[in-house]
Order: sequence, then C-alpha cells, then structure tokens
Amino acid sequence: MATTHEVFNQAPPRSGINEYTSHTALVEAVNVYGGGWATESLTAAGALVGQADFQRDAELANTITPKLQTHDRWGNRIDDVEFHPAYHRIIGDAIAHGAHTSCWSDPRDGAHVARAAMFMQFGQIEPGHACPVSMTHAVVPSLRVDEKLADLWLPKVFSTDYQHDLGAGDKSSAIFGMAMTEKQGGSDVRANTTRAVAQSDGTYLITGHKWFCSAPQSDAFLVLAKTESKTDQPGASSVTCFVVPRVLPNGTRNVFNIQRLKDKLGNKSNASSEIEFDGTVGWRLGDEGAGVRTIIEMVNQTRLDCILGSAAGMRQSVAEAAWHVRNRSAFGATLIDQPAMTAVVADLQLEAEAAIWTGMRLAAAYDDEAEESAAFRRLATAVGKYWVCKRGPNHAYEALECLGGNGYCENGFPLSRRYREQPVMAVWEGSGNVIALDVLRAMMRDPLSVEAVDNEFERSLGVYRDYDLHVEKTRKLIAQAAADPTAAPALARRLTESMAIALQGAILIRQAPESVTDAFMAGRIADPGHMYGVLDSSLDLAGIAARA
Repeated sequence: MATTHEVFNQAPPRSGINEYTSHTALVEAVNVYGGGWATESLTAAGALVGQADFQRDAELANTITPKLQTHDRWGNRIDDVEFHPAYHRIIGDAIAHGAHTSCWSDPRDGAHVARAAMFMQFGQIEPGHACPVSMTHAVVPSLRVDEKLADLWLPKVFSTDYQHDLGAGDKSSAIFGMAMTEKQGGSDVRANTTRAVAQSDGTYLITGHKWFCSAPQSDAFLVLAKTESKTDQPGASSVTCFVVPRVLPNGTRNVFNIQRLKDKLGNKSNASSEIEFDGTVGWRLGDEGAGVRTIIEMVNQTRLDCILGSAAGMRQSVAEAAWHVRNRSAFGATLIDQPAMTAVVADLQLEAEAAIWTGMRLAAAYDDEAEESAAFRRLATAVGKYWVCKRGPNHAYEALECLGGNGYCENGFPLSRRYREQPVMAVWEGSGNVIALDVLRAMMRDPLSVEAVDNEFERSLGVYRDYDLHVEKTRKLIAQAAADPTAAPALARRLTESMAIALQGAILIRQAPESVTDAFMAGRIADPGHMYGVLDSSLDLAGIAARA
C-alpha cells in the first residue's frame, strides 16, 4: 500500500537545548553586570528548563488549571486550591534553584543579577508560577521593617525546600503573596474599605474584601487595611500593612475565604482570586498609616520582575520563531535565509535584547546601594516597566506569525499561550496610566532620581547623532513637565516612552554588540514608528538573527 501520510518539512520540537548557554544576550549581560560567578548554576537550570519533560509540565500546568475547593466533604470551610502536579514540580524546581530569594539569602556582588537570570529562565518556559516566586522575592525588604516578623518569616522564605501543603503551622518554608486592590479602588488603595481593629495581644482583626489576590494558596500575605488613626481626627482611618498567615501559630486555619478564582485571558497556571476577610488575624508590619510606604519596596521589586518576565517572554517568542524558520523551507529556500524573514527575526531579536539588557541593568542597580544607584532604580524601574511590558504582546504576536498556523494552535506550540500571557505584565503592579503617573510623581518628589537617570543618558552621548537628538528631546519633555506640573499628566505617557527608549539606547551603546546597537538606533531611535521587519538591509540582520 502506498504511503499517503508522511510528515516532512516540519520543525522538530525545540527541546534538549540549554536555555542559558544558548541565550547569548543573557550570558553577556550576566557577565557584564557581575553575575558570572553563577554560571554553573545558571547553566544547570538552563539544561533543566530546556528538557522536553519540563516543557510538557509547562503545558499541563496551563491546560489542567487550578481548581478552588471551598469546603471539604463534610462541609467544613477549607479554601484550598488544587493544582496539577506539574505546577508543583515547576515551582519546586524554581525554588530549589533560588529563583525566589537567592539574592537576599546569599548577598554578594552580582547577586540580584544572578537571581534575575535564574528567574527569567524558569519564567521563559512557564510564566504563571513566576507570580508567587516573584512575590516571595519581593516581600523581603518589607518584612525587614519589623525585626520580630523578619526573624519569624525570613528563614522560611529563604528556604529552597518547596512544600505546597499549608500544614499546621510547622512548615520550614513559605511562599508569600500580597492583597492590596479592592473592587471600588483598584490601584487607588486609599479608597480601600478593609478595616483592621487592634486586639489586646498585639494582633489585629481584619474585615473586608480584596478583588485581586494571586496565588491564594500561599502561606502568608502582605495585606493593606485601614486602622483607626491615633493621630488624626476622631473616626479618621489610615492605610496600614499587615502580615496575614494562612495558618495561625496554634495550627488552626486563619479566616481566608476564597470567593472564586478569576477566569483570565492568560496566566492560566497561576490561581488569581477574590477573597474575603472576616475577623482574620494579622500582624502589623510598620507603623500605622505607613502601609503604602511599607509595601512600596515590594511593589518596586515586583515591577522589576514584570520587566524580567516580559523579557523572558520575548526570549521564548523569538527563540521559537527562529527555531521554526531555521528548520522549515518554502519557495525553494530555508525560511531564515530569505531576506524578508531574516529581517523579521532580527527585529524580534533586537526587541528582546533591548528588554533583556534593560532588565539586567536594573537588576544590577539593586546590587548597588550607592545613593545614585538607589535614586536611579527608583525612577528607571517604573520607566522600564512601562515600556518593556507594553512591547511584549505585539512582539509575541509577530513571533507567533512566523510559525504560521502552527503558531496559532495551542496543542504543543507555546506561542499562542505566550501571546495570551504577555499583556498581564503590563497590568500587574500598575497598568499604563498608573505607571506613567508614578513616573511623574517620582520626578517631582525625588529630583535626584531624574539626575541619576539623566546621568545614564549622559554617559552614552557622542556616539550616535540620532541618540543625542533623542536625549535632547527627552530632556525638553522632562523640563516641560517640571515647569507645569498641573499639565504634566497629559504628556505622562509620551515622556515615559521617550525616557524608556533613551534608557535602552544608553545601555545598549555601552554594553551590547555594535551590530545590535546600530540596528536599535535605526529602528527605535531614528524611526520610532517602525514596524517589525523593516530594518534597513545595510544592517547586519543575519548576524543579529543568529543571536536568537
């Protein structure tokens, strides 16, 4: 019988590849920014996440999604979330490799850089688990506000032994989450109505609701609630931060009523929920009325991880696209060798590299406690978060299109999942307008941060004329905002975008290969309205595409 069905001219599965050693830009950035000492552990993680069974776990975790179990069979309230074992295997591996808190538990030069690279590798293959990993990382500076709470919780969050059951309060490890936003307030946490009433034993009883609480299976949360102020007018209230554990010290479950899980566009493996507190026990973290100040460093850290997560997604997107076009032919030639496709892959790689270098430069700033570096990251993190996360969805779409119909399919191909995933990075920890307005506030309140970011621009002037002109334009926008703060919100997005492109250009000029920087200047500075795949053919497009 004649063969009627033979599969050929299809790219093989992209597996068995070390996702660290094959990621040229990340390796370069790790070494440039002082994390080279972690090469062995990063390489081991790269081999792990590149395996077919790890990729299969990523697929399972996103297709067999979390389920809420509010009650046990006898009607007792349990508020548990059931995950496919694949999810626990993935987050367990990430925790074991220190993707959460290694920079805090083993501080040294380049520690935040190494941790960022580790976090990105796991998030590249399965992004949903990265939410609780990120929050556990980000909670550390906030916990250090209170010595007793830090002594209790930090050894648990530093642990690399992931234990997914809540247990009876005797666990040696812990995953943290946060609960800030409410139905009526969203990002405006001062509109929150959740209340906390002080008790004689030093704890507080919390009553209220939270509209978004991701990873509700976590061991503890930072929660914002209002207390009766001791300093303001009678009846006044103030936003305060609390540590709320799922299990109380006596081994009983705290009141933590999960109302329902969110049915999201993407981020399917990560459970996001609505929760109700009803006399829930919490421990105050920081002063009364200082809740926003206490939790803000956690927010800054998670904003950095949004940048890293978007950059990791871009890496997955361009790597999958490049793999496909290197292994498929059409019209008599391999796709990657056809000029139109070479230009598209080069452009996708350029966008990914700009994001990766930006994320790693920011991570390096968190390794440096000098005054200028601290000022730089206060503003640059928000600027980078706005732009890199905004670029993610369109980048994922263009990469998906490189695979044609395969890219649009869910079964076995990751780019449709990535396309649905990327928008969440721009929403988490402040969507576009929130971030742009935060940029303005940071500039007004902290002039040193503006000076620090401008110094970053200054160090890269004199190499590319187009870049110098862009910095000049950006400085005029900064001056315009400073001269008329009332009118500044109307140009907040334009200003933030201009600063972000200037920041990426500054970093690439000093650190990236000349071919990459040349292309960035042509495609992002000289032609800001540029669409993917229209870079000038005089650039080294084949060389840039080869880095994907």
